[in-house]
Amino acid sequence: MDLSSAWQIREGVNAGRFSAVEVARTALARIEAADPVVRAFVTVEPEGVLARAAEVDRQARDSAVLPLAGVPVAVKDNLCTRDLRTTCCSRILQNFIPPYSATAVERMERAGAVVIGKANCDEFAMGSSTENSAWQTTLNPYDLSRVAGGSSGGSAVAVAAGMAALALGSETGGSVRQPASFCSVLGLKPTYGRISRYGLVAFASSLDCVGPFATNPGDLGLLLSVIAGHDPKDATSAPAPVQDYAGEMDCPVAGMRLGIPREYFGSGLDPAVRAIIEEALRNAGTLGCELVDVSLPHTEYAIADYYIIAPAEASSNLARYDAVRYGFRAPHAADLSEMYSRSRSSGFGAEVKRRIMIGTYALSSGYYEAYYGRAMRVRTLIKQDFDAAFGLVDALLAPVSPTPAFKVGERIQDPLSMYLSDIYTVTANLSGIPALSLPCGFTPEGLPVGLQVLAKRFEEATIFRFAAAYSRAFPLAPPPLKV
Repeated sequence: MDLSSAWQIREGVNAGRFSAVEVARTALARIEAADPVVRAFVTVEPEGVLARAAEVDRQARDSAVLPLAGVPVAVKDNLCTRDLRTTCCSRILQNFIPPYSATAVERMERAGAVVIGKANCDEFAMGSSTENSAWQTTLNPYDLSRVAGGSSGGSAVAVAAGMAALALGSETGGSVRQPASFCSVLGLKPTYGRISRYGLVAFASSLDCVGPFATNPGDLGLLLSVIAGHDPKDATSAPAPVQDYAGEMDCPVAGMRLGIPREYFGSGLDPAVRAIIEEALRNAGTLGCELVDVSLPHTEYAIADYYIIAPAEASSNLARYDAVRYGFRAPHAADLSEMYSRSRSSGFGAEVKRRIMIGTYALSSGYYEAYYGRAMRVRTLIKQDFDAAFGLVDALLAPVSPTPAFKVGERIQDPLSMYLSDIYTVTANLSGIPALSLPCGFTPEGLPVGLQVLAKRFEEATIFRFAAAYSRAFPLAPPPLKV
């Protein structure tokens, strides 16, 4: 059974051609075969999966059509799943079992989805390679010597390697789009507020978003239509109406004005990636789109800006892990202060501790205005750049990452080099706009490259309109997977 099409699975289960239990068994068998190699999952409970699938079969027989009937979905390990371990891939939460599910997970399950397992990620979503997980490193299914990207690397690989039809990840600075680009799947960072953050373990609250993965625009739009929309449990959830993504995918793109930001094509862009992206731009022109040169002049400050704001908010959010109420507690501490220090020192990994220290410094007395306050003003300038550009064009096209997937271990000891992996993605998070990674080619070494499509706030439908037309006109023939 093919797990690559969520639409076909839901149609088959709803029509009774096959059962959700059969789909779940197929997914579990694929996980058993492939996951020991790529290590995308950190928690899979087959008995619970099959029980849930049987429940979906009963619902499909007794009720109306379920939008995601029997569709196996991988969920990033920083999204709470009721009665299923959620660790954020950190030792400090190694045995945490939430008493509730994230709103996005709840909505998927109400639509008939089956959570097939929890996907590996960088600890507390802090990283660009999934090497910062406390449990394992997820490997790229196109080249097992290379990273899957991060922080949602497990979610991207689960879909790319055919272990799940769909996946949920999270984005703070590129953590959906970058692994999607590295693994040749679609990954969407939605408008901030489009999907509820309730139940997403907080990293940087003004930047965090839940983001879906799929193999094609139709499946991605289907999942987004289920999980998007206002949620009273999340004060930042927007009341904006959910668009008709499926309907928009049938609209022509001839006449669309697409901006090409010159700042995203500088000297740091890998030549092989540049060649593939430039070919994708020419392809867009053949669809009748008008390509327009635009400028986002404050892009050069984006990485520095992001790595002040995100660590500052992380420092505040991660203060709750004090070893008192829940989570890991170091034994044999002499007093409360020592318990705090020892528990947090041994419970958090190196990258998380690095960001907590940076953020605490940026928020400290005498430095708040010089760092965090100034960074928020620069963030406004970056947003204004996008506002000006979208006054001229319908969407923007750009690379997702300056390089294809890099070697495992190549950057883990060089934080600055790792941070620069996000140079083309953090701007969408800082400005709150939606952005998609769309597979558009492979390097001569067979490594995937993604085209980034960015649009105005709450204009995900514009992104789907272009992505669907491009995918129909220029389908990819990917090299074989290594699993």
